[in-house]
Formats: sequence, C-alpha cells, structure tokens
Amino acid sequence: MATLDKVQPLEAVARRVEAARAEGKTVALANGAFDLLHAGHVRYLEGAKALADVLVVAVNTDRSVRLAKGAERPLVPEAERAELVAALACTDLVLLFDEPDVRVVLRRLRPEVHVKGTDYTEETVPERDELAAWGGRVAIAGDAKAHSTTERAAAVQGRPSARLEALLVCPRCHGALAWETGAARCPACRLRFPVNGGIPEMDPGEPY
Repeated sequence: MATLDKVQPLEAVARRVEAARAEGKTVALANGAFDLLHAGHVRYLEGAKALADVLVVAVNTDRSVRLAKGAERPLVPEAERAELVAALACTDLVLLFDEPDVRVVLRRLRPEVHVKGTDYTEETVPERDELAAWGGRVAIAGDAKAHSTTERAAAVQGRPSARLEALLVCPRCHGALAWETGAARCPACRLRFPVNGGIPEMDPGEPY
C-alpha cells in the first residue's frame, strides 16, 4: 500500500479494520505524537506490529500536542508526522486523533491489543479499562526509554534540556524561569535574559 493511502480518517480505518477482522486477522493499536521521529519510536512500533496482524497507529493532532507539551510543540506538523509514521514498513494504517487520550479510537476500532511504550507498565496505561469491554488486552513494547523528543527539541531550538531547565533559575531573584527560543523570562522580575550556550546570561536583563 502506498504511504499516503495508509493515512485515513477514523471511519475509513474502522472499515478496513472490520474487513481485516472478517479475514480472521488480529488488530493492534499504538498511539503517540511521533514528533521528531527517532529510533525509540521505530522500536516501539515494530514491537507493536509483532503482537498482531494489523497495526493501526493513532497520531496526535497539532492541537492535542500543544495542549500536552506546550505552545512550541510540535516541531513537525500533523500531516507530515502521520506520513512519516505511515512510511514505516511495520505500520498498516494511520489516523489523526484530537482528543486528550485515545479512548474514542479504542472504542471505535476495538483492537485485540492496545500497545504502549516502556514509559508505561500494563498497570499504568490510562485506557486499560476500555479493553475489558471486548476482551482486549494491554501490552508494552519497545526498548527502554533512552530517547527523548523533548530533549532533542530543546537541542534543536538552542535550549537546555527539560531536566536542566528545571534546575536553572533567574540570575536576579533565583526564581523559576519561563523558556523561549534564545531567551529566558523571569515572571517575578518581569525581565528577559539572553541565553548563551543554554545558560541565561548574568546581565541586568531587559523588561518585557
């Protein structure tokens, strides 16, 4: 199947899933933002594919990524992220979803298995209760979470990693900073500090 033919709205995916199930095939659902696609994503999806005959991947829309990860994400727009996921040999169908979780997709497709990455355990998957309605199950796939899109995005944007951001403070009042591309703002002092090498410069700053 051509890459873009794999990307379909939910109802079209549901019809294809029903046809596959009529042929006796099993279905797995994976989901995520897949912003800055990396090896961890590929290993997760390959692991998910190994658990069923058909792998459906639900990709977060731009709006839902912004709500979850902040105004500067995603770095890659939703249509391109869906296309990149569809280009992988292990994926069979791809759809975009706009909800804060994947329950709507689960209820419509009723996959035999819902697959999450290793940052979850089977007990912590938030939608695990949905699977009981049709006898489905939750599974964990992929390698240990050694890849971080958030940290890569910070590097691309010339910012420190999320972990380092949490440690760095305002040079003037030592309060928490709000980060933006090339600068850090102190909400308490209402000053903006230029960032050099990922570290706020120790200068008087400028009002914002």
